[in-house]
Amino acid sequence: MGRTSLALNPLSVLLWLAGGLVLAFLVAPIVAIVPLSFNAEPFFTYPMPGLSLRWYQEFFGSEVWQLALRNSIVVATSATVLATFLGTLAAIGLTRPDCPARATLTAILISPMIVPVIVSAVGIYYAFAAVGLLNTLTGLVLAHTAIGAPFVVITVTATLAGFDQTLMRAAASLGAPPPVAVLRVMLPIIAPGVVSGALFAFVTSFDEVVIALFISGSEQRTLPRQMWSGVRETLSPTIAAVATLLILFSTIFLMTVQWLQRRAERQKLSPT
Repeated sequence: MGRTSLALNPLSVLLWLAGGLVLAFLVAPIVAIVPLSFNAEPFFTYPMPGLSLRWYQEFFGSEVWQLALRNSIVVATSATVLATFLGTLAAIGLTRPDCPARATLTAILISPMIVPVIVSAVGIYYAFAAVGLLNTLTGLVLAHTAIGAPFVVITVTATLAGFDQTLMRAAASLGAPPPVAVLRVMLPIIAPGVVSGALFAFVTSFDEVVIALFISGSEQRTLPRQMWSGVRETLSPTIAAVATLLILFSTIFLMTVQWLQRRAERQKLSPT
């Protein structure tokens, strides 16, 4: 027993070392941008001559950046609400035993996740041009709803896989109409999956840039599009400050998703 443990120790060390190197390789480019956002000079080089908050002040004081931030929040929030509503309804329908052509419908619904974004952007551009939705926040919301809904469908479908359908039959036997049973019985139980899908839809919309480049104008530019324009026109450390704030936001998002997943697992293990 002791020899086996000793023999496994070098392998464990190598695995931990390899994992640490891979993690460092993935995280280092992200972490490197954070100190540069506090650089006192407009350079992307180390060592930094000093520390300053001037780039954060420029971000919060610039009307252009604040317009982009407001547009991103409005578009992402609206697209999340629509994607969560439509995606949850679709997932409920797909998990019904009498759903026809389930595999085909599922493939169609999740196709925005599989098709390259540039292909979707070109298709959306020509479709929206025909109906006058280019250069409008409404068009951007609808486009982001289309790319965010698949995440809701997948997460809610996965949550419904562990849902006890006898609860719905019990609610029906007690006189609850199907909409009432869904709202008062099903939704409270699958809420962690719905919220997780909504978070993924929000981040997908908030982070999207390709479709925004195709269908939005100067007044509808989002934060990622403004960052893209900043990289192409004048490379300013303000972009590093915005990137740092987005890294903080992404970290909070991941922690929230992990908490929701653990909560969903506890609900599955707990007796109903």
